Amino acid sequence: MMSRLTGRSLSTIEHIKQSIQDILTTPIGSRIMRRTYGSLLPKLIDAPLNNTTILQCQAAAATAILQWENRISISSLTINQLSKGKLVFDMQIQLADDTSTQDLQVPVNFGAAV
Repeated sequence: MMSRLTGRSLSTIEHIKQSIQDILTTPIGSRIMRRTYGSLLPKLIDAPLNNTTILQCQAAAATAILQWENRISISSLTINQLSKGKLVFDMQIQLADDTSTQDLQVPVNFGAAV
């Protein structure tokens, strides 16, 4: 498993985190051979920042991760930090081949890097 940014080797958890970031930032319908791959999060970028939008972001993230990342199951998923173009998801996950739970923090950036 390799980092898409550096080309270096990644641990399983780091690769899962990278995979989740890719899933959540890919708009559904944008992949030619996998039209259903991705999440609805990119469609929520310009939505007003209120409790409804936060709930929609959590639901969109959980649905996409459950569909596309079969190496884990999610026990809990919350949004820890919100800022312009950036969400940080706090998750409690269980690896498919392990019985212990782990905490995972996944930052998701939309737009230009600052």
